[in-house]
Amino acid sequence: MNSLPGGSGAGGPPGYDANDPNIKRMQAMMESCFGKTVISGVMGFGMGGLFGMFMASMSYDTPYHTPGATGGPPKELASLPLRDQLKTGFKDMGTRSYGMAKNFGKVGAMFAGIECGIEGFRAKNDLANGVAAGCLTGGILARGGGPLAVGGGCAAFAAFSAAIDAYMRSPSDD
Repeated sequence: MNSLPGGSGAGGPPGYDANDPNIKRMQAMMESCFGKTVISGVMGFGMGGLFGMFMASMSYDTPYHTPGATGGPPKELASLPLRDQLKTGFKDMGTRSYGMAKNFGKVGAMFAGIECGIEGFRAKNDLANGVAAGCLTGGILARGGGPLAVGGGCAAFAAFSAAIDAYMRSPSDD
């Protein structure tokens, strides 16, 4: 049997049995719309948190003032002890990271769920599923801005989805 470095070969890792009921259940869960939606939401939340932490660390609009201890006028951040400066900075970074993580998780779960539903309805796996899911997701996310925003969100998210999906479906150079 041809074996790849690390002990995995064509049949999977040592001890892998494709007929194991636990493995079959895990595969079925990963292929279900519910599983794809949850996984995309969790992964989006994680990536959004990391992205938010990076963006918050690079941001220049950090809280340079913090409320006074007695509710009085704000104090300059630089005049606080180092421990309080760090506490204020990390609290701001955590707030920003959590907000971005929630947004990325929501978008990831929404897009994956809609795309899986469309794929199941059409019984096809092609570029049109991603484009339609992108249009619906962008439109839903922009619904509070009125009809023009819904149309713009639909078009932008559909174009982005089409570009990513076309790139992912392109043949590799290997």
